[in-house]
Amino acid sequence: MSATATVLDARPAGRLAQLLGYATRNGWTLGLVALLALLLVFTKLIQPSYGVPGIQGLAISVLPLALAAVAQAIVVISGGIDLSVGSMMALCSVISAFMMKGQSEEFGLAVVLGVILLGLVLGAVNGSLVVITRVPDIVVTLAMSYVWAGAALLVLKTPGGGSAKWLKDVVVGSLGSEWIPKAAVVLIVLVAIVWIPLRSSRFGLSIYAIGSNRLAAFRSGVPVSRTRILAYVLAGLFAALGGLSLTASTGIGTPVPGPYTLNSVAAVVLGGVSLAGGRGGAFGAIVAVMILQLIRTDITFLNINPNYAVVTQGAILIGVVMIGTLVQLRRSRA
Repeated sequence: MSATATVLDARPAGRLAQLLGYATRNGWTLGLVALLALLLVFTKLIQPSYGVPGIQGLAISVLPLALAAVAQAIVVISGGIDLSVGSMMALCSVISAFMMKGQSEEFGLAVVLGVILLGLVLGAVNGSLVVITRVPDIVVTLAMSYVWAGAALLVLKTPGGGSAKWLKDVVVGSLGSEWIPKAAVVLIVLVAIVWIPLRSSRFGLSIYAIGSNRLAAFRSGVPVSRTRILAYVLAGLFAALGGLSLTASTGIGTPVPGPYTLNSVAAVVLGGVSLAGGRGGAFGAIVAVMILQLIRTDITFLNINPNYAVVTQGAILIGVVMIGTLVQLRRSRA
């Protein structure tokens, strides 16, 4: 009888220990979620009319950058960086808009599938060049950003094209409740389909391994070169999805890459992904994107010069990098 009671008493204690362990491992991400909640409350206080339209607009504006941040997070976790994310998004956006203009809904579906395949190819080219040339990732991807941006301008010199109606309907509007934006559902579904199975797979573990210590991963039998290339392939996939989301939300294709590359790096850093590789995840980067967007929104509501939003983001990133450096130093001394 006492043994049974001991087992029953141990169950709550075990669950509590699991919760505490989860909170410890994901403390930074949980802190970001809390900050996001506080920002939403603050936004409501300074702008009482902020409601369903604001949430809908936030979800639509966040979707392309969130997908870019996931693309960047995968590469950074593997120990690299991709400065061509924005250019790949622009190229995929203009190709989809150019090909879908005036075409049937069925043809639009074929275009979407083709653009997704194109994203995989673009990522494979980036990764192969990094591995084959052994030139630092930052140099190769910076050079390729000009190549993809130039290709986008060859397709459309100015914003134009069109989008299939069904593609617009996928991201614009609500699903079920007016408080559930379709754009948010699309983001959750896309990331869940790819990221959740990836993180627990052997390939996902290999990405974290080569990001933590490439030599140790190689000695453990991890195919380093292949894993690095596949990490860029996945980045190309999410860049293509980001480009399609731009076409869907705006109804046109824009050949100018925009700030998505640098903002994706900012979101990755704020989201808790180590620039040294091997640590972090996609969820933190997505929450960081929402925080950065809400900061811009709040600055607009407060009638403050929008340029201060950029200054604020820079100050936040400096603080995050400093904190991360201090934590790494303490871990190395421990």
